[in-house]
Amino acid sequence: MDPAPAKHKNIAITPFQKIKVKKYIVHVLCLPGGQRVVIHSNESFQVWDLEIGMQVGEECEDEEYFGVSATTLSPDGKTMAIGSYGTLRLWSIEMGKVIKKWTGHTKEVESVCWGPDGGRVVIGSKDGTFRVWDVKSGETVIGPIIAGEQVYAVCYSPDAKMIATGGDVIKIWNANTGELFKTVDRYCTSLAWALDGKILFAGKFNIDTATWTVVHERHGRDHDFANTILLSPNGRILASISYVDKTAQLWNAETNQPIGTLLYHDDPVFSAAFSTDGKFLITSCDFHIYAWDISAIVKEADLLSGFDTFHSSPTQHIV
Repeated sequence: MDPAPAKHKNIAITPFQKIKVKKYIVHVLCLPGGQRVVIHSNESFQVWDLEIGMQVGEECEDEEYFGVSATTLSPDGKTMAIGSYGTLRLWSIEMGKVIKKWTGHTKEVESVCWGPDGGRVVIGSKDGTFRVWDVKSGETVIGPIIAGEQVYAVCYSPDAKMIATGGDVIKIWNANTGELFKTVDRYCTSLAWALDGKILFAGKFNIDTATWTVVHERHGRDHDFANTILLSPNGRILASISYVDKTAQLWNAETNQPIGTLLYHDDPVFSAAFSTDGKFLITSCDFHIYAWDISAIVKEADLLSGFDTFHSSPTQHIV
């Protein structure tokens, strides 16, 4: 049963910054500290300072930019995992270059998720398989394992004992052996695991991990097709973005109620990320970065506690 609905004021949220960049944005990631973001354009990576609204440092050219479909930051915020056609690369933020490269999939890497300790990366591909890669050795330790026709989403459980994959169905796997544990008959393109491990957020569904049943389904006006979800660093706020509806919505992850108004964009929304201090939701579409000041609504909803550590989120993928 869902918790009793919490009443949140319908506070309108407007962009604190709307920054135009020179190149088309594919992904945006927030760095620890809350002030800077990394944006991946079609040909390069750039670091932008949200307070001054400017690029900082030199632009890093990406020689293998074609087909990049997934990016995510390591738990320490120092390394990006970048998935493209059959390839996963690790990119050092500090050095601005690729430090490791792995190949193996026969089609695009659609989804990437770091293990909680940063020692392993799970990769899902359009070829219908997932693999687990050991970061230090560069070896495949699990897989390839067939999970469906396509794997749109992958996600580690907080205790690193399970891996969830999403596509035509959701499947739960033993993270150490690759053995299939459970199948949930729901289509899913995005996954996020509650920090206590009790709920798996799967698209618009909440799945109880004790019974592996759907216990809630999120709906929103002008926001019914939410293709990507992400959990805030404190685990208390869920954000969903809709490429089709050009919107983003914040949700109370504990009560499943929407908080604040819909965040409207001029163009389809490609990616989103929370700042680590909980003040902003960063979204991107076309040639613009939107920095939404969510501090007032988050404070009003009493959801500010816990914004003191950085943790990695699964990759954001637009289907």
